[in-house]
Amino acid sequence: MRDYDCGAHGEDSISGAVELSGVGGAGLGGRFAKATRAPVTRLSLRLLPGGTREVLPARVHAAGRLSPDSGANVRALVVNCTLKRSPEPSNTEALAAVVAERLSEHDVAVDFVRAVDLDIALGVVTDAGDGDEWPRIHAQLLESEILIIASPTWLGRPSSVAQRVLERVNAMMCETDDEDRRVAYNRVAGVVVTGNEDGAHHVISEISGSLADIGYTIPGQAWTYWHLGPGPGPDYLEEQRGRDWAHHTGRSMADNLVGVARALSVSPLRARG
Repeated sequence: MRDYDCGAHGEDSISGAVELSGVGGAGLGGRFAKATRAPVTRLSLRLLPGGTREVLPARVHAAGRLSPDSGANVRALVVNCTLKRSPEPSNTEALAAVVAERLSEHDVAVDFVRAVDLDIALGVVTDAGDGDEWPRIHAQLLESEILIIASPTWLGRPSSVAQRVLERVNAMMCETDDEDRRVAYNRVAGVVVTGNEDGAHHVISEISGSLADIGYTIPGQAWTYWHLGPGPGPDYLEEQRGRDWAHHTGRSMADNLVGVARALSVSPLRARG
């Protein structure tokens, strides 16, 4: 992978190499175990009958080289954009865990990051320096064939944390792999949304559109959400209504993400003409 200056995006442009380092964990409760492995430290999920198993060692690679008939060696990264710091329970994280469980059934290793727990600087660069912790998440993005952005709905829009995350992911538009493709090519992405008022489809369209601009492939129905319609009400963790639909849709989302990731591994997108 190389960085290059492809012109300004907003007020900034890309410069400098990327140093890969570790990522802190998130509050996922007892079903998830913290695993430490060089060069990345994170919470990882591998759900199997009878308990939890650690995922395979971290690696950095170009996308598009997966086994077409299994999820083995596939990684997924869930970036939880809740406004709640750990260990406060997160409704968004709880729904994203349903998707993660289905991904694990496909033998996909799933990592979670709660972005608000990290010091992520403002900007559209890969490394803003001065204690910026985004390069740690960037390292995980490069290790993952599947990206899920999980956001609550606030004022009918993605959270402010989700907006900051997308602005930092935007730097990947100027990064290419060894075949001169954008590094987001041949990776797939989806969206998880929660909120006790409406606006979920707007949040999904904003996040999905942004990730497609950056180069991610968005499969059909690569999203799930939970809300109770207009007006204030209980949160996802407090309410059973609507869960069956949200969970069924989340499992379909996971199936579609894995299916398209496999298809891209067989017939990857090529470099720009």
